[in-house]
Amino acid sequence: MPARIVITGVAGFIGSHLAAHLLDQGHTVVGLDNLITGNRDNVAQLLKRDFTFINHDVTEHISIDGNVDFVLHWASPASPVDYLKWPIPTLKVGALGTHNALGLAKAKGATFVLASTSEVYGDPLEHPQRESYWGNVNPIGPRGVYDEAKRFAEAMTTAYHRYHGLNTKIVRIFNTYGPRMRLADGRAIPTFVVQALVGEDLTVFGRGGQTRSFCYVSDLVEGIVRLMESDTNDPVNLGNPKEMTIIELAKRIVAMTDSRSQIVYRPLPLDDPKVRQPDIARARKLLGWEPLVTLEDGLARTIDYVKQELA
Repeated sequence: MPARIVITGVAGFIGSHLAAHLLDQGHTVVGLDNLITGNRDNVAQLLKRDFTFINHDVTEHISIDGNVDFVLHWASPASPVDYLKWPIPTLKVGALGTHNALGLAKAKGATFVLASTSEVYGDPLEHPQRESYWGNVNPIGPRGVYDEAKRFAEAMTTAYHRYHGLNTKIVRIFNTYGPRMRLADGRAIPTFVVQALVGEDLTVFGRGGQTRSFCYVSDLVEGIVRLMESDTNDPVNLGNPKEMTIIELAKRIVAMTDSRSQIVYRPLPLDDPKVRQPDIARARKLLGWEPLVTLEDGLARTIDYVKQELA
């Protein structure tokens, strides 16, 4: 049944893919973004469809006319480059923005979905990471502004569920990649692809032994929609459980781009997680979901996108 869905952070990488997918399913989407890290071009084509864009900072009161069936709260700087540049806005959108988005959902009797993150696990002492793990986060480290903003957002979302009876969902998103990622946002895949294509050295932090698990964006979006429509209110990990080292990723991208770039090493940033791998047993059981796009196919699509952006 068609629904009217509000998405905050709609002009971001994942938010824009999510909006397009929901429109494809026949829903109406109202998107909010203050464009601090989002890009209006990501949603330009959606304006021809059943989509409304509102330039709005969700740390201010949110007012939407008419009925709303779902509120999907995706607004937040999400890469280290962004939240190190915007530490206070990152904290404010996790606290005030989440409060305002929850308030909208409560006022409209809507289902609320929070975009949380694997960063709530910090530099984990449990591997792979299950939803029951409480995490190992340094609240006063440079990454703390993002980690704690999302942990607070989860706590507030859960409080609204318990106290107000609001139907809430929490998705803990692990490393995701694909078209529309900002090329200079500091994340491994777009950084390595750009460096390889332009012939620059690939910069690996530490010795590259830290691990990550990379999920293609279409797989993630499918998981989000299944969670949105599910009966569960507990946090759910969404990500690809196939783990690899950063140095392996760098070498794979060099090979796939036929690049002559070399790999150079830089000091490891403070509190950089040494491992990151989702346990997706809960998503498999409750949502019947697991990622389908292979790293080879996903990287090929992403490389093609970056080539077009650099042309």
